[in-house]
This record gives sequence, structure tokens and C-alpha cells, in this order.
Amino acid sequence: MPIRVMLVDDQELLRTGFRMVLQSQGDIEIAAEAGDGQQALDVLRTAEVDVILMDVRMPRLDGVQATRRICLDEHGTPLEHAPRVLILTTFDLDEYAFAALKAGASGFLLKDVPPTELVAAIRSVHGGDAVVAPTTTRRMIDRFAEVLPTPASTPGSPVLGPLTDREREVFLLVAQGLSNGEIAARLVLSEATVKTHVGRILAKLGLRDRVQAVVLAYENGLVRAGETP
Repeated sequence: MPIRVMLVDDQELLRTGFRMVLQSQGDIEIAAEAGDGQQALDVLRTAEVDVILMDVRMPRLDGVQATRRICLDEHGTPLEHAPRVLILTTFDLDEYAFAALKAGASGFLLKDVPPTELVAAIRSVHGGDAVVAPTTTRRMIDRFAEVLPTPASTPGSPVLGPLTDREREVFLLVAQGLSNGEIAARLVLSEATVKTHVGRILAKLGLRDRVQAVVLAYENGLVRAGETP
């Protein structure tokens, strides 16, 4: 089945541009469109969507609030079958993009993203990956550390209780922005083994992707802004 994409942006010209690019792909179809966050929520009541391209700055309901309502339940727990959200930003490291990642988005893209990268990003998040490179994640978290709440606990946080000792090692390296290859080299493991560990970590902690793991680690004081791997 094709990947069903929803375009959410208050600028019709941008939606038209994205639509033209995506409709040329045999494995992607435009399932719905909306001009703001509230309209997106209304449309999602009846539309079947896999991936949402979501602008952040829109009237009525912005992309951050809309993302939170789409991706999280009332307790802040990720919804298992929610569509994946890719945030569209005008400027790299937009603070709104960081807030949206905390709200459950799977990544962010600049609005002038090349068509090939846009298509690759949609396929990536649909496959369960996050579209934020590890180095970008590290830089983004460091840049916007001030918007994080005061850490709720010490590095002995019970949040890691479900993990094995090896999984805790891998989790902390993911949180510091290391790629699977870098983690494999650090722990003398194969990349396939690291990928398996990451998958188990996300499942045990109820996280959708490694970006959410990074946010969780910073919020619980397990790593600090500016800390280098």
C-alpha cells in the first residue's frame, strides 16, 4: 500500500509544491490537506493517514499543539497507532521544532528541503525511524536546553528500571547523540546488535523513536546539555 500523507500548512502555495513533488512518487499518495492544526484534527477523524507534514506557525491551532493531540494521550503517553509527524520549519533549530519533538513528532525538515530528501524523510519515518541526524539532535538539545524542565531525578533515575545493564549503556549513548555505528564501535558490538538493543529500549520505555529517548534522558537528568560523548 502507498504511504498516505497529509499536508498541514496555512500557505496553499507550499502545499501545492509539496503535493506536486509527492504525487510523482509511486509509493506515496496525498490522503488529506489542512490549513491549520484545528482543521487537521477535524480531518483526521475520518481520513486514514500514515505521515503528516506539519507546519508549526499557523492560525487557530499551531503545529506543536496539534502534534501533541495527535501523538500523545491525555497523560502524555505516546499513542501506538498515531500517524507519524514531520515538522516543517523555516529556520534550522527553530525552538518550535524542539517543542514539537517533545510533543511526539518524529523529526523536522526545513521548508526548502530538496525533493529527494523530503521523499526519503517520509519513507524513513513511515518505517519507524526518526528524521533528525544524531549530530543535529545533540546540537539542537544543547541549543534549547533552557526550555527543558529542571531534571526530575538523578542519573540513578528509576525511568531506566526496565532496562538491562547493556541496554542502559546503549540508551545513554543514544541520548548523547551517537549513531548506531558509533555506539557499536564504542561498545565493541555489531551495528545489527545495537539496532536490536535500541528497538528493545524504545519498546520497554514506551518511546516512538530515538529522538524521544534523547528528550527523556535530558528531562530526567541522565545527560546534560553540553556533555560530549
